[in-house]
Amino acid sequence: MIRIRFRRMGLKRQPTYRIVVTDQRKSRDGAELEVIGFHNPRTRPATDDIKFDRALYWLNVGAQPSDAARRVLERTGTYALFERMRKGEALETLAQEAAAHKAAQPPVSPKTRYPSPAAGEGKQSKAKN
Repeated sequence: MIRIRFRRMGLKRQPTYRIVVTDQRKSRDGAELEVIGFHNPRTRPATDDIKFDRALYWLNVGAQPSDAARRVLERTGTYALFERMRKGEALETLAQEAAAHKAAQPPVSPKTRYPSPAAGEGKQSKAKN
């Protein structure tokens, strides 16, 4: 079965996620069929970037999103577009509407909730003192 799920990226304690389409039997960070988006939970608010046309394509051919991926798809409006596509609306019009909605969104601040530790200030050095 094909799944839409997260693939963890980033440094230790500084995660970002790619939203990928993969076979469910593959490991979390295993080979993917396609990267369709990006999720950064560390920004205020969380950054979600989805390729709407590709996400709609994979949902249409039967890919099942994981719970976390489903929440991101619902938050970005992709899942609502998929429901409209199932009722008969054209993919091109839905993709144009999604692009217009994405352009109207305010920019997300690049500040993160948790700054990265400076050199020598990690957990290991504090534990040994």
